[in-house]
This record gives sequence, C-alpha cells and structure tokens, in this order.
Amino acid sequence: MTTPAYKRVLLKLSGEALMGDDAYGINRATIERMVADVAEISKLGVELAIVIGGGNIFRGVAPGAQGMDRATADYMGMLATVMNSLALADAMRQAGLTARVMSAIGIEQVVEPYVRPKALQYLEEGKIVVFAAGTGNPFFTTDTAAALRGSEIGAQIVLKATKVDGVYTADPKKDPSATRYASISFDEAIAKHLQVMDATAFALCRDQKLPIKVFSIVKPGALKSVVMGDDEGTLVHV
Repeated sequence: MTTPAYKRVLLKLSGEALMGDDAYGINRATIERMVADVAEISKLGVELAIVIGGGNIFRGVAPGAQGMDRATADYMGMLATVMNSLALADAMRQAGLTARVMSAIGIEQVVEPYVRPKALQYLEEGKIVVFAAGTGNPFFTTDTAAALRGSEIGAQIVLKATKVDGVYTADPKKDPSATRYASISFDEAIAKHLQVMDATAFALCRDQKLPIKVFSIVKPGALKSVVMGDDEGTLVHV
C-alpha cells in the first residue's frame, strides 16, 4: 500500500512530547526526530496541520502559577504553545520543510494571526501549518483546539500523539492484562470512562463525526503507519 489513507490530517502533539527525558523545556534530539517523522508523511503528499500544547514550558513555571487566576494561567499556557510552535517550525525549516505558524492570539511581530482561508491556502500549497495559542480562549485546552481546527480545515482525522500506543482497557503500566483497542466508538469510550481527550474536545469530535486516532509519538515510524491506515494505535469513530 503506497497511497496514504488520508489526504488531510490534524496532528495534536502534547508539549510534554517535546521534553524527551528532560524535566521541562524543549529537547533538541526529540524535536528533530518528530520533524523527521513529519517530513516522511509530508513527502507522501499528505496535507498536515499541527496543534501543539504548552505543558513542557508551562510546567517549569507552574509552581509560580499556584493561586493564580485561571484565565491568566491559561493565557500563559497559550504563550508557551507559541514558543513551541516557533521551535517546531524552525526545526522543520532546517529539515527543508516549509512551515507556517498561525496564532489564535494576535502577536503580529512574531507570528501571523490565524485566518482560516489563509490556512487552507497554505495546506493546498503543501505547506505545514502549525496552529499556536490553542483556541485563543482561556478554559479551553489544546485538545479542544485540535478538534476545533481539525473541523475548520476539513481534516479527515485528528491524530493524537501520546506516550502510549493507543487506548487500553486499563492503565497498561498498572495492569499487565490490559489490552489495546484497535478501534472503539465514541459512545463506548464515554460509557467506559476512557480518557481519550478532555470532554469538550471529545464532544466536538463526536458532533462533527471527526474520528480520532490515538498513537505513540515515541514509537519510531508510528506516524507513518497511522497515515498509511495500518493497525497502529486506537481509532475512535462514530
């Protein structure tokens, strides 16, 4: 099978994924490996947009955020995602890929604002679009931003990159008998209280009939396998 299963996808990366084995911050080797994975699927002609979290940077300042107003803390988190997006786009540039960062909050001197027709144009031109600053609103996670942007750009699937290779019947670290679901419906996942994404993001994907694929970003070649439609990770479907 040489043709990808999807033409346009939205990849959700957690900020934590960029830390590698570090306590916080951006691990250079890790970001380069991720970019290599992204380059591989970009060469297949898959149109790719990325939403990235900010936990790796925000974790370093989190102790100082205790007792802070939730909205203020969320805005700090959004700025952390902008830093991650710039780092990711620059690593892509060095790897010979063309990436554009679009921010949900206006920081015109640093990144261009998110404008949907422009984002669609970039994707059609084969550029990789990195959506920064979440939804631009406090109280909404970057998972929700992934569901929202995925819906807006007409992505066929949201690829949620995590540290585990799918959704399991139980925590595989605690329960050795836990098995991975190859696929599961939204309703089943809700009934079984499986934490795929936060509730808002999950509901948005379900309403828009936008499937979610949970897979491991740590596993080499997993992203390509997912895009090729192989049995990798867990597919959450309507």
